[in-house]
Amino acid sequence: MRKFLMKHPLLQTLVGLKGNPRACVYTEPMWGLSMNLCLPYASVFMLAFGLSDIQIGIVSSIYMFSQMIFAFLSGAIIDKMGRRKSTAVFDFIAWSLPCLIWASSQGFWFFVVAALLNGTMKITTVSWDCLLVEDAPKDKITQIYSWVLITGNLSALFAPIASILVSKLTLVPAIRILYINAFVIMTLKIVILYKLSTETAVGKIRQEATKNKSWGEILSGYKSAVSSIITSRGTKFAIIISIFVEIVYMIGNTFWQIIASRRIGVPDTLLPIFPMAKSIISIILFFTIISRINQKKLKWPLYGGFISSIIACILLIIISDTGPLGYVILGISLIFEALGGAVLATLRESLVAIHVDPVERSSVMALLQTTVMLVSVPFGYIGGVLSDISRMLPFVLNIILLLLGMLATAIYFRKSKAM
Repeated sequence: MRKFLMKHPLLQTLVGLKGNPRACVYTEPMWGLSMNLCLPYASVFMLAFGLSDIQIGIVSSIYMFSQMIFAFLSGAIIDKMGRRKSTAVFDFIAWSLPCLIWASSQGFWFFVVAALLNGTMKITTVSWDCLLVEDAPKDKITQIYSWVLITGNLSALFAPIASILVSKLTLVPAIRILYINAFVIMTLKIVILYKLSTETAVGKIRQEATKNKSWGEILSGYKSAVSSIITSRGTKFAIIISIFVEIVYMIGNTFWQIIASRRIGVPDTLLPIFPMAKSIISIILFFTIISRINQKKLKWPLYGGFISSIIACILLIIISDTGPLGYVILGISLIFEALGGAVLATLRESLVAIHVDPVERSSVMALLQTTVMLVSVPFGYIGGVLSDISRMLPFVLNIILLLLGMLATAIYFRKSKAM
């Protein structure tokens, strides 16, 4: 059995990881032991302080706006500070500090301030990604991203901790404790990753190149990154897919808890169980389906990811109560959501890593993230307005966005074949 498992390509990749990819992947489970315990309750935690669906949508849009600003600045900051240092500094600002604010929240403005700080995570989205892949074998990128998602999903096995705390202490005090726990573990993760990693080869080159340049001069260097994007069909396609997946992910994360809790009637104590189940399903899918995806043939996997996500949304919005049939349909919806989400999340990152010029990676990714956030910003508010009308409507919007993603995929691969 052990020999059989060790022949699995995903396990071979994990064992063979070295240097920065190994440091990034091996410390990633700590994210789940911290933030993933809180996230299933993030929206209902805000509802507990009297925030309306529209106010929750506004907080989400503020978070997206902050991400947009820092995504634009990220390339210059990362080139100047280096991948390793910027990851450590801005992970602390984006996650550790907001955890303290969330833990002491009293109302709307606490969540606004936390969202503004949390938006700096777009800097570490780029810097951590560079740290992960710049020194990694290019033919292993899809499998490396699979492991990043697997390690995040493994942490969901600890979701019952949150459920037990909520049942014993009630929602607000339990989530305050979980946010304090997240502060401690996230801060520890930052320190360990910094100690285990080194600056990447490309990072050293970019630091030397920007050492004597002003911030204005560095930002003006985005011109070449813009040219790189314009001339690369693959990069433009990666941006389009990232936009659709980001918006769908944001709406799903924000409003799934609300529709499950307030429309379907799932008790607060059971809310973490569903993400845990979805994560377990995702892990199984990574080892059985996603690991077999050919990095050079992504058309049908993309279609599959979009279709699975659409089915998940349709099933979710037809549930009206928590009777036996309701829970069965919700469970089936989670299976399709897990498959669609795992495939699209993996392929979104892989498309970017495959098509982006390594020399321009930080600048191109900064512009990519800025574009994604710029388009996504209004959708938090739009989702809130729709949810205020009917809690089904945010997921109807997701279905439309997923169909547009399928259309973009069809156009891209049709033209690629023609060329």
